[in-house]
Amino acid sequence: MTDLRNIRVIAPNFKRRLSGVTATVIRLVPLQAQKIAICACAPEMPDHVPNVHWLRLLTMSRGVRVWHARRNVEMIAGLALKRILGKKLKLLFTSASQRHHTGLTKWLIAQMDDIIATSAKSAAYLDRPSHVIHHGIDCDTFRPAEDKTKLRDDLDLPGGLLIGCFGRIRASKGTDIFVDAMLHLLPAIPDAKALIMGRATEKDQRFLADLQAKIHEADLQDRIRFLAEVPVWETPQFYRALDLYVAPQRWEGFGLTPLEAMACGVPVIATRVGAFDELIVDGKTGALVPPKDVKSMVAAIQVVLSDKSKLHAWSIAARNHMDTHFRIEGEANALIRIYEDLLGLSPS
Repeated sequence: MTDLRNIRVIAPNFKRRLSGVTATVIRLVPLQAQKIAICACAPEMPDHVPNVHWLRLLTMSRGVRVWHARRNVEMIAGLALKRILGKKLKLLFTSASQRHHTGLTKWLIAQMDDIIATSAKSAAYLDRPSHVIHHGIDCDTFRPAEDKTKLRDDLDLPGGLLIGCFGRIRASKGTDIFVDAMLHLLPAIPDAKALIMGRATEKDQRFLADLQAKIHEADLQDRIRFLAEVPVWETPQFYRALDLYVAPQRWEGFGLTPLEAMACGVPVIATRVGAFDELIVDGKTGALVPPKDVKSMVAAIQVVLSDKSKLHAWSIAARNHMDTHFRIEGEANALIRIYEDLLGLSPS
């Protein structure tokens, strides 16, 4: 059990379902814990992640700590702990949003001691200065497959060219755009197949059913497979099995999946939303297309799948790009420097 008396940084994650924030906390906290006393505060975390139950926050000693929030509800909790219960917290918020904030969010952000933006686009929507720190990926965990054929056999996945789209199944994530692109593309590329992995919430079940009906109507149900969402620590093997990854979002705050794919040596076709144009090198590690543009997406996929040498070159470039610019160690160290500054500690 984590001893709060020794903790200097708390990273709350109040959402039970898998999300980008959950994935970020799971990956960052164990790495940061090697250099600074940090723990998560979440309803559920893997055993290797230092974690504390929220009830223990009510009686924690009053030493100075950083409270690193990533959602409104976590900013509110930090403010309550500080102003109502008198805990000595330095409040830090990371913003991934790329839209004008509501009045409540603006007010909450104004109460924070410091602010981080996950991209230059996110920073542009803030009314105060911020540190821009891109997310990073554990490039030791997310790595290319040693034997892709064997891996696919182990995962019961098909051979041939495999195109993936992972994440929530809903309109904002563009799952329907991916399906429409595959309906156009797959009949022209006999050995290509598509893999959709993720979860549709209750309100998106009709959306999912409509997609499945459209696929059945095209008689492509054997070539477009839906897989259930898996825990974040199981996702690397599914990325490794792919030849190409597609991020078809209509809207995105940051978007980790292209980074995860590229770390596994998988090129990415992505829409120009979120931070994707800050992450992907167009024409080198993948390609960028306008959002909601099925025709452009199909054309971009065809270009790379029709040229095996290009696909191979993009695969190598994608992995090298991640190793050079987006290793999680860089993100972790940049955050620790901010924690130390807030705590008045000498840099480690």
